[in-house]
Amino acid sequence: MTLLLKSASKIVIVQENYLLSSPYLSKYQDKIVVVPCGVDIAKFKPSESETKENTLFFLGLLDEFHKYKGLEYLLFSLKKVKREIPNFKLLVGGKGSLLKYYEALADSIGIKNNVDFKGFIPDNELPNYYNRCQVFILPSISSVQEGFGIVALEALACGKPVITTDIVGIARDLEHTQAGIVVPKKDCEALSDAIIKILKENSSYEMGVRGRKLVEEKYTWKRVATMTERIYQELLVQNY
Repeated sequence: MTLLLKSASKIVIVQENYLLSSPYLSKYQDKIVVVPCGVDIAKFKPSESETKENTLFFLGLLDEFHKYKGLEYLLFSLKKVKREIPNFKLLVGGKGSLLKYYEALADSIGIKNNVDFKGFIPDNELPNYYNRCQVFILPSISSVQEGFGIVALEALACGKPVITTDIVGIARDLEHTQAGIVVPKKDCEALSDAIIKILKENSSYEMGVRGRKLVEEKYTWKRVATMTERIYQELLVQNY
């Protein structure tokens, strides 16, 4: 790994947080270029399908490796949400070896009837799920394991506000554009308050509009491709 990084002319990372979490990159900051992930804005876009009031959406694999996505903390945070908004519904997309564990956890917390585990969601159905929810939640807890959080981009592209943690790649822009709310990782209280705030203030539409604009301006695959091409062109000029 060290030899590869040392010999590289440029090192492309998808988010600046990697500089803080990686044990390798700090020595090569002069080579670092940030090129974010992108999203297909023609596929993921707002639709005329009706948003279901007080509906939350989480998407991720439900196995041991992907516990870093933070579903456990989201479920615990919903105990307070239920006291304030009894009729909320969380849609959980994804399957895996921990499905039964999460189902039992929801039951033990007292939110069994508020959580709908949808299992695997086919790719062509994802835009419908994003458009159905009032807010998308990605409460990731590990800066080492979390890559960028493309699902957050997909939700924003569909015009939905996002609640996420400060280690997710989109977090800084999310705060700057007020297209959602960023909370500290593993902070169930802050997560609860963010969910309640968006649902009670009915601010999801305005946030969603800002989120779609953010994606169109900064996170299309065309823009990402242009940034990548520019890096290669600069390297070719330097070496020839």
